Amino acid sequence: MILAALRLLERETGPVIIEDFPDDDPRARPDPAWHPPSIPVAVAAGPVDSLAARMEAESVLLRSAHQRWVAQYGRTTVGLSGLPIGENARYVADWLRGKAPASPREGFSAPLMLRFAIDDVKAYYLESAAAGIAKPSSRQLGDWFWNEMAAGATIHALRATCLSSEDERLKLIAGNFMVPAARVRSLG
Repeated sequence: MILAALRLLERETGPVIIEDFPDDDPRARPDPAWHPPSIPVAVAAGPVDSLAARMEAESVLLRSAHQRWVAQYGRTTVGLSGLPIGENARYVADWLRGKAPASPREGFSAPLMLRFAIDDVKAYYLESAAAGIAKPSSRQLGDWFWNEMAAGATIHALRATCLSSEDERLKLIAGNFMVPAARVRSLG
């Protein structure tokens, strides 16, 4: 990534406003020893409430894997929202269910809390999946989260819903912060 950034200095034309870089270091290789946490929840398409409920169930089933991560590294990046992970999952699920809950924290708008809750859910899942001896590549983690987990499907569905909202703040958050650009699915 740093080498790619330095190569921008070699360009004869400019200015370079935005440049896309690969998610992984091009030298990174998937770790064949890595296996994601085993949880008995399918991601098959289904009704909104079913998808939201599956995401809530997944978050509970990942608790021991996340505890292993915290014990292994002595830290976590979960906590931006200030809510326990179960409340984050419920907050995100309620948005998908169309409830648009009020912000649980004073001084933070509901759309901003949604962004923070989603960030915490993503961090929780990725840390849970990375607990252990094997070191998965970021692509392995991303493929697992966005393609196999109900949480990834929930965030995609919620993004699509929020983009059709009349609330400009919600549309801004949905368009820019919920799903990485490389993972945005076509709506057409």
